[in-house]
Order: sequence, then structure tokens, then C-alpha cells
Amino acid sequence: MPPPRTREKALRQRLAELRGPEVQAKALDARALAALAANPGCRRRAILDGAGVDKAVLADALGSPSVFGQSQFAFVRGNAFEAKVKADGGTELLRLAHEKLDRAAEPPAGAHVPDLTAQGPHGRTARTELALREATEAAGAWTLLDHPMLALDVAGSPAFLEPDAVVVHPDGSWTVVEIKSFPMLDGAADPAKVGAAARQSAVYVLALEQVAARLESAPRVRHRILLVCPKDFSNLPTASAVDVRKQRAVTARQLARLTRIEEIADTLPEGTCFSPELPAERLTEAVESVPASYAPECLSACELAFHCRDRSRAEGAVTRLGRPVRAELGGLTTVGDVLAAARGEAGDPDDPAVAALRRAAALRAEALATAAREVAPCP
Repeated sequence: MPPPRTREKALRQRLAELRGPEVQAKALDARALAALAANPGCRRRAILDGAGVDKAVLADALGSPSVFGQSQFAFVRGNAFEAKVKADGGTELLRLAHEKLDRAAEPPAGAHVPDLTAQGPHGRTARTELALREATEAAGAWTLLDHPMLALDVAGSPAFLEPDAVVVHPDGSWTVVEIKSFPMLDGAADPAKVGAAARQSAVYVLALEQVAARLESAPRVRHRILLVCPKDFSNLPTASAVDVRKQRAVTARQLARLTRIEEIADTLPEGTCFSPELPAERLTEAVESVPASYAPECLSACELAFHCRDRSRAEGAVTRLGRPVRAELGGLTTVGDVLAAARGEAGDPDDPAVAALRRAAALRAEALATAAREVAPCP
């Protein structure tokens, strides 16, 4: 077996070939990882994300453009709000962290904000780890890491992540800070948006835990993150402590279930490439060579959802009806199989799913017959 460094180099070369030599790799972010963890059985998304393929561009090339993306106005507004929160060395941000998470500690009279500048993602990751170690050893002080770089192993390939901030408390514990531009009205924000922020932050917590495990005296990574948002309809920051233990556990379990990227790559036909510059027919063939696991939830999480939905409909797959329905149908994988089983034309009568379908079909026929008799005109 070749040494790990040789295997990693070979994998990077293989992924570059899949992406296309002329295509710049798109880095995985926490939002993409959270979506990937929500559907760990999708080998298509795993290999595309692992290879750094821009799925939005790929979807356009396939003729099924996605609707993802943030408006330029929202992007500018979000950056302006984040800059306001971190102004004056993060004074307001640390005040919120003390108020919402650590009132027992001394109030932050000032904070150390280390320089995390380094060459490339590997250099920035190493610099972040060093800064975390130094801040943890400097007990009694508050430290703010602005846009640190973290690495998380995903299916055998490193993903580099950049949280908005990480706070090191005086007791040496670490907290993830997530800054969002959606408002908190009367102290509460949109539950759906808070849930998305929690899933994203859970990825950062997992990455921080890997860093902490490498230190001599592993510090505590707090499972309550600080969510900072505008207060009501103003541009003033307010914050809430969000417990992400559930999201962290689910994300860790789902990421562990992902098939290793090199295993997926080894199953692909020779010459497979996902470059959007390829002819549409060849590109479609390449994408279809990797199995997908489509579900309606993909529409809110994956840029290729419309393409996969069209294919799922064309194949009559029951997955397009949702995961709960798919789980109830056992070995019946297409709508045609389900209808044939319900009509008694196919399927094992001893199969619970087949028996339930036939019982449902009989009840439906009985109900329709009763309704027809009740509305029939009198002779």
C-alpha cells in the first residue's frame, strides 16, 4: 500500500481530472457540508463536492439551472453588519459573548485579536491552531479570532472552513460565533433561519473539536454558539445563545456515513469529467454515471436538485415522493412497481408493504363504490 502522502497526492490529481484541468476548484463551506450531511447516501453530491465542482455552473450546463444564490444587496448588507459587529477590536461582540454565554467571567475590558494571516489554506489552518493554543494557555484573558481557518476531514478529503469568528473565554473554552443579517424581532428570529445557522455552526464545532483533541490539554469546545443578528429593524447587533448539540450529533453521524471519496472515484468510468465546457450529452453521461439519492428536501439544499428531480420523475422512482414514503415501501423502488403491487399484478403477498398496498387499494375501491351508489339517481 502506498504511503498516505502518496495516496493523498494521487487523490488530488484524480479529483482535478474529474473537475477538469481548466476549472478552478470550489472550496467546500460549512453550508455545503451541512447539506451533504443531511443526505449522506448521495454519492453524486459527495464526489462533486469532493472534486470541487461548482454545482451551480454544472446545473446551468445541464439545462437545469438552480435558484440558489444571495443577492448583491444582501451580500453587501451582511458584510457591512459584520464589520459593525467586529469594530473596535470586537468590543461589542465580546460584550455580547459575556452577556449571553459567560456572565461568571470578568467582563472583557479588552481583547487580544491575533493576526491569522498566512499563505494558503494549510498555512492559515496552522496559524489558527497556533493562535488557539496560545490563547488557551493565556488564562484569564478574552481572545477574538476573526475569520479563522479550520480543517475538517470529510470522507477522506480535507475541507477548509472559515467561521465568522471564534471567541476564547478566560477559562480557555472556545465558542463559535455566527453573524447573520436576518433580524431578531422581539428577541426571536425566523426558526427556519436559526435552524440553518445552527446546522452550519455545528460543522464549525466539529472542526474545532478536532483541533482541541490535538492539544496537550484539550480545551472545552462549547456547544452553545453565539448567533449575532440585527435588533428588530435597526442595524444594532443583538445576540442569542443557540444550543447545537443535536445538530452536532446528527452532522457527526451523517458525515461518518459518507462513502470515502476515493472509493466513489474508483468506480467511475475512465475519462469521466464534470467540466461544464464539455458537450451537454457527454456531461450528462458523466453526471449520470454517479448514483444520486434524490428527495424533495434536496430542492432547498442542492444546486443539482432540479436535474435530479427530472431524472427521478423520468425513472418513476419513489424517492421523489419523500424519504418517509420510500421507507414504507421496502423493496418497491418505482411507482410502476407500487401500482402493480396494489393491483395484485406483482409482488410477494407476504411482503408487508405489498399487503398494505393491496389492503389500501381494496379500501379505496370499496369507498368509491359506496360513493357511486349514494349519488346514483333513483329509478
